[in-house]
Amino acid sequence: MAPPNQLCLVLVIFLSIFSLSSLPTNAIIPKANVSLPVPSSQLVENLCNGKAVENRRFCLKALSTPKIIAAMDTTQLGTLIMKLGAANAKATLNVYNEIIKKLGSPQALKALNCCVEAYKYAILSFEMVSSELVEDPQTANYDVAVIGPEIANCEKELINAKVQAPRLLAGNRFMKYYVSMGYEITSTLELENPNEY
Repeated sequence: MAPPNQLCLVLVIFLSIFSLSSLPTNAIIPKANVSLPVPSSQLVENLCNGKAVENRRFCLKALSTPKIIAAMDTTQLGTLIMKLGAANAKATLNVYNEIIKKLGSPQALKALNCCVEAYKYAILSFEMVSSELVEDPQTANYDVAVIGPEIANCEKELINAKVQAPRLLAGNRFMKYYVSMGYEITSTLELENPNEY
């Protein structure tokens, strides 16, 4: 028979392995993309409480990354919002391109192609606005505002073609939220620097 110390050691090892194996893997090794909630900055709070922002909760959640919370001024926050808007537009454009490959209806294809063009325009506009924020917030404000009607036209085309795709509808909704956030930040920049433009 094994000495009591060895028996205890074997029992401890067995129980440790058994208890760890019953836990889900992500409890042991957290996923890299899981982020802990970060308290928002006053800059983010003010923006998300703005009149133009369509969905305050979405705004606070989208702007809760440490990099955004660390934004030191309205221009820096605006640049980060434009980057988020462009990234969201690119992701949604990829979904549209994916769905186009699967659909065969000419009417649906026409609507989807209209949306592809709207999202290409949104990407270019968000990227352009990033550079305009410092030089000309008034032009940046206009350039962000005109994305909205493009997305609205996309939605109208999807409805008329009876395209039912929840991922597309969600992408369009999020794009409207980013546009409203972009409009709010560019309006704020205009107010902060009224004599410069």
